[in-house]
Parts: sequence; structure tokens; C-alpha cells
Amino acid sequence: MNFVALVVLAVIQGVTELLPVSSSAHVIMAQRLMGLDPGAPDMTFLLVMLHTGTMGAVLVYFWPRWRRLLVGEDRFSFLKRVVLATVWTGVLGLGLKVGIEKLVLERFGGYAHAEVEQLFRNLPLIGTSVLAVGVVSLVAGRREASAGHAQVSGRQATLIGIVQALCLPFRGFSRSGATISTALLCGVSQSLAEEFSFALAVLVTPPVVALELQRLWHAQAEAAAGGIGMGTGLSGLVPGVVGMGLSFAAGLVALRWLSAVLAQGRWRYFGYYCFVAAAGVFLGHLVWGL
Repeated sequence: MNFVALVVLAVIQGVTELLPVSSSAHVIMAQRLMGLDPGAPDMTFLLVMLHTGTMGAVLVYFWPRWRRLLVGEDRFSFLKRVVLATVWTGVLGLGLKVGIEKLVLERFGGYAHAEVEQLFRNLPLIGTSVLAVGVVSLVAGRREASAGHAQVSGRQATLIGIVQALCLPFRGFSRSGATISTALLCGVSQSLAEEFSFALAVLVTPPVVALELQRLWHAQAEAAAGGIGMGTGLSGLVPGVVGMGLSFAAGLVALRWLSAVLAQGRWRYFGYYCFVAAAGVFLGHLVWGL
């Protein structure tokens, strides 16, 4: 992968990751158009590194707002709800991963040593996921005008965590779009829905990065054992670090825009965009054979 391709992927990731339009769908489509394999270990690791860059942007952008939530009598309430939602995401997400790999892909799909990342090559599934999050965003857009709750309850946090878990294996089902929409549908205020969603993203990113790094090193070891040269594990870190910096910068721009859209009560517009994006994915698959 050349430097131009890396820049394109990093900018796409940085902008779309923090908008509720599914960064994965956009990045995977770009990879397919450039002849890259989205399911390859080095590509999925690069995608996770780009996610890390955008999470750095989230930390810089949201820390002043999170700090206000961590003071006063209820200073631990927000943090406990974030941890609760993350636990639900971890338990259900791991269950989905094992179920998809062992039951769906291996038993019914006939794959040997199946990995959930193989779904990233399935554009019809990705298009359906983008369409689904578009519907959810459109419905949630009807609720965003209400004042909303000032705190996230345990029940709301549980539901948001469960929805986030569904986003992990199904690329195209935007994590930010699904979790913010779920919070809005639960009656959470616009600003708190945004703050809670991205706090979850910061907690879930490190273990995902670790899993993808382990997957990359495992693939390197298997290739070396079979006499196939894939380079070293460190070679994948160089484009990953460069892309991480680029996606960080693009992410800061996207976050400012997202906050403005939420403040203006235009969340439903992201739903409309998802419909267009889903049509583009289906068109790319059916017409161009991506």
C-alpha cells in the first residue's frame, strides 16, 4: 500500500468514524476500490490503528466536557454507567464473535479456522448494516428535540452497551450512530448522548487494538511457518502510526461538526445519508463486482 492510499484511508476513517455514517463501510469500500483486501490481517490492523487515532481526537475534544461530569455529588455515576455498558459490550460482543465464527462461518459456511473479520469482505451485509443504522438514526431524530435526561440510568446504559456489542462484528452498523441513536430513543439529552457514546468508544478501543495486533502476529507466524513472506509484525506498525496521526487530525474536524449538527437538531440527516451510502455499497457490489 502506497502513501497516497494510506492518506486517503486515514482521512476517510478520521472523518467518518466520528460521524454516525459507519467509517468501516466507507473505509472497506475505499479498500476494495484500491484493490486491497479488507479482511487481511494487516488491513484490519491498520483500520484499528486508524480507530486509535480518532480515539485520541475524542480524548482531546471531550475531556473538558467529561471533566464537568466527574465533579459534584454524582461524579461517579457517569463513570459507573460507562463501565456497566462496556461490560455488556464485552460479554455480548465476545459471545457474538465466537457464535459467528464457530456456528455460522465454520459449521454452516464451511470455513476452516473462521474469523469474524471474514464478514468484512461481504458488501451486501455491510450495505444492509448501513441501511439499518440509517433507519435507527432517522427514528431517533424525531426524539432529539426533547430536553432529555440529565443522567444515564443503569437500564439505559445496559441497552446502549448491548447495541454497541452488535456493532462490533457487523461493520457498517455505525457504533457512534447506533449508540447515540439508542441514547436519544431512551430519552437521554443530545449532549449527554454524545458524551456517553464516545466515552464508551475510548474504553472499547484498547482491547480491540490488542486483539487485532495478536491476529496480525499470528498470521505472520503462520505465513513464516508455511514459507510465505509477509514481512514482520513491526512493518505493519509504521503505516499504522502514520495513519493514526492523520486520522487524529481529521477526527478533530469531524467532532466539531458532529456537535454542531446535534445542537441544531439535524441528527436525522445522518439517517438520510446512510440510505445513500447503503445504495452506493449495493451498487458497487452489483454493478462493479466489488
